[in-house]
Amino acid sequence: MDKSDTGKERKKEMDRLTAAGITGAAAETVQRYGSAVKEHAAAYAGQDNESGKQLKKGLKSIAESKVHPDYKKQNLKQQAGFAAEVKETAKANAEKIIQGSPERKVRSDDLGRVNDPLYDHFEVDATGRIIPGSGSQMKFVGNTPQEALSQLASKKFSKYLESDVKIEVPSDFYDEILKQTHNKISDLKTQIARQRESGSPEAVKTLEAELEKYEKIRKNLRPSTVSSQEAMFARLHPKLSTAKDIAKLSHRAGMESAKFGAVVGGSVSIVQNLVALVNGTEEPEKAAAEVARNTGSAAAMGYGTGFAGASVKGLMQNARSESVRALARTNLPGVIAAVGVGSAKTMRRYFSGEINGLECFEELGEQGTGMLSSALFATIGQAVIPIPVAGGLVGGMLGYAVASASYGILLSSLKEEKFVHEERLLVEAECARQIELIRTYRNEVESLIEEHLACSAEAFHRGFDNLKESLRIGNVDGFITAANSITEAVGKEALFRSQDEFNALMEDDRPIKF
Repeated sequence: MDKSDTGKERKKEMDRLTAAGITGAAAETVQRYGSAVKEHAAAYAGQDNESGKQLKKGLKSIAESKVHPDYKKQNLKQQAGFAAEVKETAKANAEKIIQGSPERKVRSDDLGRVNDPLYDHFEVDATGRIIPGSGSQMKFVGNTPQEALSQLASKKFSKYLESDVKIEVPSDFYDEILKQTHNKISDLKTQIARQRESGSPEAVKTLEAELEKYEKIRKNLRPSTVSSQEAMFARLHPKLSTAKDIAKLSHRAGMESAKFGAVVGGSVSIVQNLVALVNGTEEPEKAAAEVARNTGSAAAMGYGTGFAGASVKGLMQNARSESVRALARTNLPGVIAAVGVGSAKTMRRYFSGEINGLECFEELGEQGTGMLSSALFATIGQAVIPIPVAGGLVGGMLGYAVASASYGILLSSLKEEKFVHEERLLVEAECARQIELIRTYRNEVESLIEEHLACSAEAFHRGFDNLKESLRIGNVDGFITAANSITEAVGKEALFRSQDEFNALMEDDRPIKF
């Protein structure tokens, strides 16, 4: 095998190892966002299989509700309001999960308080107990903000204002309703001032009651996370609406995982290219371009792992099968995503003729076994190292390395009987070369340390001792001399050798060149 083939094999192996590291580092993100995705899966189905709870309403069942042909608009509007309640619950809880909050938002119907006269939602703590003062009412009424405000101020909804209930309105109506409420309050204050001047106490009393009502509306008004259009879309197209919410969360997971990918891939590439630069086997421009390319590729890998991993994890977490739900708690969803990305690259190389069928099979097998093992080791790494990203990164890369080595041995054993004696000798020689590749970087780095640093160790020790002594006795020139000895030990020339030379250098108009 020539140097170019050796380089290709080394790069291929490092790429796979980097992918395992990215998958491990993204494990916590996939778990967190995957649990958020599960909230939307449960909202659609109306069944939270993880907790074993049957919801009173799900988007699927709401969409199957009957619509009277004579009251189609009214029926759809009411059913869209129910859909808004379900989506609000899922969105709010998804965000709480992402932020790490133990609290959850629950529909009053799902707490057993069906048709509660005041509240549609409550917030509960980690034990499931209702948090005092957390009740709220959703009002997706009216076709415009003006109509919505008019209904909120009507006698029909007075009980909510009298009980000081927080009222959530469509997110696209909120700003306009608030603006009109503010204008109404200003207008009422002006009218009250005029009536007081004209001496009409009864009129003042009536206007003050009206003012108090609008001030309560302004104080208790809250924006929902759902718009009026989203609510109706969820009623008419529940599956597509859920898919859009899942895609948004998965995109956020992908963006977060892309950062890990860039860091892991960029770091590995920097080390590789620094070694090549020191060895003189690569030019600076090419090395910089290679680092940039590898960083971008790793970021894309991280995005794909986070995006697909979160989606898969969320759906697995709400699966009916207890075994599937158990697997969702591992790093398997991220591995499925990573293997998918890696397999796509392998298949592209096969169809383009870069590798033959046997090589394609070998790569796919190695990716599967290696990444599955990286999932196990990533989980162990997170348990041993109490830093999610670091533990997953180290465990994932270690697991992949161990599994890849084991797979190679097993595959070789399966083929062994087909090799004649001469071919077997060639395989054994190639195995020795592969083992040597593993040691190459370490030997190169150790050689660099011995060559460039070991010879200067004594000069460093002596220089620092002199620096310490000069500081103790206040000897400025002695301090400069000691510092210069360290500079010269690493092959650099001192700029000045005394306090006087330093002063002269500072007063000189010419630029200082290092």
